[in-house]
Amino acid sequence: MKTLGKILGLIVLGLLLVVVALGFALTQLFDPNDYKDEIRQLARDKANLELTLNGDIGWSLFPWLGLQLQQTSVASTRTPDQPLADLEMIGLSVRVLPLLRREIQMSDIRVDGLELHLRRDKQGRGNWEGLGRPAQAGKPEQPKVAAGETAPPAEAPVETPADNTARALRLDIDSLTLNNARVDYLDERSGQKFSAESIQLSSGAIRPDSDIPLKLTAFFGSNQPVLRARTDLEGVLRFDPALQRFQLNNARLSGEASGEPLKGKTLNFAAQGELLADLAAQVAEWNGLKLSANQLRAIGELKVRELDKEPQLSGGLSIAPFNPREFLAGIGQELPATADPASLTRFELSSQLSGTPSAVAFDKLDLKLDDSRFTGSIAVADFARQALRLQLKGDKLDLDRYLAPKSDKDTKEAAGAARQAEVKGAVAVAVQNSDTPLPEAPTQQAWSEEAVLPVDTLRKLDLQASLDLGQLTLDQLPIGNAHLQASARDGLLTLKSLRGELFGGSFDVQARLDARPSTPQLSVLKRLSRIPVEKFIKTEGKEEPPIKGLLDLNADLETRGNSQKAWVEGLNGTASFVLHDGVLPDANLEQQLCLAIATLNRKGLNNPPNAKDTPFEELKGSLRFTNGVASNPDLKARIPGLTVNGNGDLDLRVLGMDYRIGVIIEGDKRAMPDAACQVNERYVGLEWPVRCRGPLELGAKACRLDRDGLRQVAAKLAGEKLNEKLEEKLGDKVSPELKDALKGLFNR
Repeated sequence: MKTLGKILGLIVLGLLLVVVALGFALTQLFDPNDYKDEIRQLARDKANLELTLNGDIGWSLFPWLGLQLQQTSVASTRTPDQPLADLEMIGLSVRVLPLLRREIQMSDIRVDGLELHLRRDKQGRGNWEGLGRPAQAGKPEQPKVAAGETAPPAEAPVETPADNTARALRLDIDSLTLNNARVDYLDERSGQKFSAESIQLSSGAIRPDSDIPLKLTAFFGSNQPVLRARTDLEGVLRFDPALQRFQLNNARLSGEASGEPLKGKTLNFAAQGELLADLAAQVAEWNGLKLSANQLRAIGELKVRELDKEPQLSGGLSIAPFNPREFLAGIGQELPATADPASLTRFELSSQLSGTPSAVAFDKLDLKLDDSRFTGSIAVADFARQALRLQLKGDKLDLDRYLAPKSDKDTKEAAGAARQAEVKGAVAVAVQNSDTPLPEAPTQQAWSEEAVLPVDTLRKLDLQASLDLGQLTLDQLPIGNAHLQASARDGLLTLKSLRGELFGGSFDVQARLDARPSTPQLSVLKRLSRIPVEKFIKTEGKEEPPIKGLLDLNADLETRGNSQKAWVEGLNGTASFVLHDGVLPDANLEQQLCLAIATLNRKGLNNPPNAKDTPFEELKGSLRFTNGVASNPDLKARIPGLTVNGNGDLDLRVLGMDYRIGVIIEGDKRAMPDAACQVNERYVGLEWPVRCRGPLELGAKACRLDRDGLRQVAAKLAGEKLNEKLEEKLGDKVSPELKDALKGLFNR
């Protein structure tokens, strides 16, 4: 047996020596450079490739199966004059004997000067399409089926031993080096170019279940927009082909970018963490995620499931406090000026993430902006439709800080509006220059015809929003417990509710904008309850407003168009108002009125009213809007000793008014009235007519005694005087029926 074993050993050794000798003889006697034409033709027939071999082919057979190519280029047979890839040199070798054990043991793989030129033509076809398939490849002809016959079932692919061998192969490479590689891409349809230059890749020994150090550097660029970036990637790769599991540990990507979008600025960026791809479980993870971009810092973790279907994203993200204004300025994106220069200087966020390729959601959101804090969720339900979903609760928000700063023109206009409000707010009618004619009604249009709403954008808007704020400041108004709920879809925008508390009162607004037709249509429902009007009337240089009180307002309005002019001219609807606990501060009109009555009575006041203010006993009215004209048929105002009834129109198109006002002087109505402030019985209940016509900004200055009305008053007084004389003359000598007939005759 020992002799037999020795003989077999000698035979094997002899065969091995023969194989080595044959390998040496082949490498010495056979030169593959003599067969370049055959190799090129084989590439055309089997892989649809046009192969250019300008350099020598070096090879070895045993114990290493080696290959070295130099000055080689590859192109598609469709475009042989447009190389797909150029290569200066590639060298690799494989041990022969380990192949018998289904192991691939390779020495260092080195690739120098690789250039890939990817092109997509104007028809959208890439120059890489069709490569790797035989030139005459086509679909196998299907057997014909006669009428009435059933086609045989397709045979299932049979797994061959070669497949099992391929999966069982064990990879072992000493190292991989890629020097000075380049990839460029051109889309002829759009003219867009991308490139990756000076690509350097190096690795340690590549073996399954082993740590493989990797290092990659490259320069990236694009032309639309012009952008350049330098990147460095380092990490330790570990993979298990049998389990289809790949890990990149201690991964770190860093670099910097510059170009047109950054407007001369530089963005320094970095990302690191532990990456895992488990293809058997169809899961990918990024744990220990750390991101930075200039001064922005973020941490988190990401997980993607169902890689073979529609990937599902989940995870978390936290952004450390940073200054958004400085950050954006550092990447060439200046924020617009705001009323408060210190706004948008602090931002912080933490949130859970979820998403798909078409949507993303930030749940359990905790967001801090300056001194405001919000919780809730923000989501983009569909990237293509830009469908935004927002549900937030916040402690406070001062919107005035984020509005554009007011210019000198705005300040002057605001002061002018304040002066107008002061005049319009005065309910007591001051009739001046009664001997001058009434001002003419204004005719000049007061509103702009410029478009206000971005209609095209609104038609595309897809929004569902709900916002609750403990304190909202807008136009210096402190709104408490503010709630907003709005939606928009396919051009229909609905403000379902905007409500809150204001100075002890409350308001509720609902609105609807239909941007689907060519002419947008708007409607609004407004409810104000016990809102102090003095908070909205700003008077220049005065501490006290001209009027105080709690306003109730109900308005149901609609209009159409997309400019101030169109909105005013198309305004229709109704409104009603009531002022509770109204007061004219620092104006004792009752005292002044009593003094005037006492003067007419040629008496002195014994007990003049000494209150500082004049309270409203009643102030109410209603409005009907018809194409921009507001009709007010029932204005009613009562203060001690005086009643005012109004009936007229407010033409909002030209900001004009035309009112007829009746003033009833009642005198002292206190429990113990002053005799000097008693109105003559002849004037009790008598309305003194006043006409107000002209621009709204004139207020009471546009009012005059109505002379036509005064004639009627005089005729009435004359008739009453004549009736008194008839009463004296007739006495009880005639019947009551005859007295009434005579009085009626003279009154007429």
